[in-house]
Amino acid sequence: MRLLFLDQTGKSGGAELCLLDIAAGYQNSCLVGLFEDGDFRQRLEQRKIPVQVLAEKAIAVRKSSGAIAGLLSVSKLVPLINRVATLSRQYDAIYANTQKALVVGAIVSSISRRPLIYHLHDILSPAHFSKTNRRLAVLMANRAKLVIANSQASRAAFIEAGGNPELVEVVYNGFEPEQYLAEIDTNELRSLLELQGRFVVGHFSRLSPWKGQHVLIEALQHCDSTVSAIFVGDALFGEQEYVQQLQQQVDRLNLHDRVKFLGFRDDVIPLMKLCDVVAHTSIAAEPFGRVIVESMLCGKPTIAAKAGAAIELIDSGVTGWLTTPNEPKELATAIEHCRQSQTEVSKIATTAQQQARQKFQLTETNAQIQHYLQSILT
Repeated sequence: MRLLFLDQTGKSGGAELCLLDIAAGYQNSCLVGLFEDGDFRQRLEQRKIPVQVLAEKAIAVRKSSGAIAGLLSVSKLVPLINRVATLSRQYDAIYANTQKALVVGAIVSSISRRPLIYHLHDILSPAHFSKTNRRLAVLMANRAKLVIANSQASRAAFIEAGGNPELVEVVYNGFEPEQYLAEIDTNELRSLLELQGRFVVGHFSRLSPWKGQHVLIEALQHCDSTVSAIFVGDALFGEQEYVQQLQQQVDRLNLHDRVKFLGFRDDVIPLMKLCDVVAHTSIAAEPFGRVIVESMLCGKPTIAAKAGAAIELIDSGVTGWLTTPNEPKELATAIEHCRQSQTEVSKIATTAQQQARQKFQLTETNAQIQHYLQSILT
């Protein structure tokens, strides 16, 4: 089975990390085509997965755009479509991993007569997409042979937006649990970050308003003074203004000694391991939430915003805690519970780790995708 994977970005987000694991299973018979260069290309090359950057300039259209003039600009789109169409004739199917990749893939599919698969990593709702872009996504996705949704929440939103329910199969992101099980001495890392004697809350995500880093900063002022927060991740898609707002918020609340912005890091697992609790604070529904599963696999107590797929991943009070999105005082209460009830919390974290190891196995995820692909290509 020869697959042409398409992705709009060269930056390593959740959708790209998922694609990395899927494409690895086809590394001798696939190509990953990117619409811009970046660290994701390097990750693919390190895994010996064939990759090409197909566009000279990134397609500058945001999810919130009220119009798609940039996407439909002939000067930007036609050369890319022609290049992808030529490549696609060497493959059995086109696998679009993002919304902009879907648009290009759908057009190319009609030209080269190759079946289209769309991996839906988004919740198609007004909180995430403009009305125009939701309509465009549904129009193009309904031309696919298969839509793989990364959660029941993503599937439901797709159907509500007009998507064909007969096309959609839910496949959760997969992980290799063994990567998260190794015992790591985090004392040196704590010392390096000057976190000795602190109760550390970790937040792992790109810095973006909808990811809600500001909610955790606000919650800190309602927590014990020994509680500190580390933010791992950076702004990816032109969201530097939000980074400045976060820094101003820290200044205003006088939390300099309790907040650390660590930027993009490669040592995510050791950093999770040093945390006492991991917080997920998205203020809009999360399509999946890789960080939630990774935290559970690390054996860390996990607090997540009660919306979207987080409700599918966490059984509140059994495998973690769910709090109302954008409610810093409720988040602070959950953090304080974790700080004060560590025996109970440790049992819940262990239960979560065991369940996550069973439910989110990469081998099972890839087997499911392989099955669905074979069913439409035979």
